[in-house]
Amino acid sequence: MIIKTVDNVQEAVDGVKNGMTFMLGGFGLCGIPENAISELVRLNVKNLTCISNNAGVDDFGLGQLLHKKQIDKMVSSYVGENAIFEKQMLSGELDVELIPQGTLAARCQAAQQGFPAIYTPAGYGTEVAQGKETREFDGKMYVLEEAFKADFAFVKAWKGDKAGNLIFKGTARNFNPVMCGSAKITVAEVEELVEPGELDPNQIHIPGIFVQRIFEGTNYEKRIEQRTVRSK
Repeated sequence: MIIKTVDNVQEAVDGVKNGMTFMLGGFGLCGIPENAISELVRLNVKNLTCISNNAGVDDFGLGQLLHKKQIDKMVSSYVGENAIFEKQMLSGELDVELIPQGTLAARCQAAQQGFPAIYTPAGYGTEVAQGKETREFDGKMYVLEEAFKADFAFVKAWKGDKAGNLIFKGTARNFNPVMCGSAKITVAEVEELVEPGELDPNQIHIPGIFVQRIFEGTNYEKRIEQRTVRSK
């Protein structure tokens, strides 16, 4: 069995450079790789392309990278909770590629599974399809979308073992699993790291073969994007 553990986040992000393309898991602020993002901020790597469902909020998640203008391009589905994102996009400082949410997940999964591209009906007849190949299947039109190409995928799991097997929890299962193995190097940070054999095989969502580096994260804030409470 190959042990994938590294001692800390500094070792986990070894090799990141300016101009790279990163995938970052999570949905809203749920299940985001907090430790990896903080380290990327500290390293001050620039000219990045980031593939993520959204870009966090102004002062947390990918919003920290945007605040320091480390990101040149965002490939996302949703930008609504980040004022810095909106400002940089409207001013032309930030190149933004907006993608239907299902297509974003499918393009990650295509990369994970080794497919160069997919056909999807989402976006046909809209700006999303401009300049792209389209094709008819059984009387319905589809748009050709290429699989993503990324240097690193940073994901966050609830539990993992030292061989890289991962278990995700709740909403964190939306984008983290399909990003595992979708880049040249997948880095997984986990809340709890255990020995191989301690995880129930029937509960594992992603096998270790999709992960190159794994470490136990620290100081998770797990912020809530919008707290809504019911009046008494």
